Amino acid sequence: MNVTEKNLISPELLAELEEALRNPYAAPDPEAMAKACKQINRMREVTRKKLGELDVAVELIRDARK
Repeated sequence: MNVTEKNLISPELLAELEEALRNPYAAPDPEAMAKACKQINRMREVTRKKLGELDVAVELIRDARK
């Protein structure tokens, strides 16, 4: 992996990603999945507070059909 001047991924998250990629065929870990779900929900709320409700999927689909 090339290292850039500004790493947008935290070292903790990068370590989790590397661990998950070591064995992609391993059985899902329920605890890790619950943790990921909480993180995703938290990030979704932060984005919603910053940018409001985003409704881009319909527009993207319509553009893709053109």
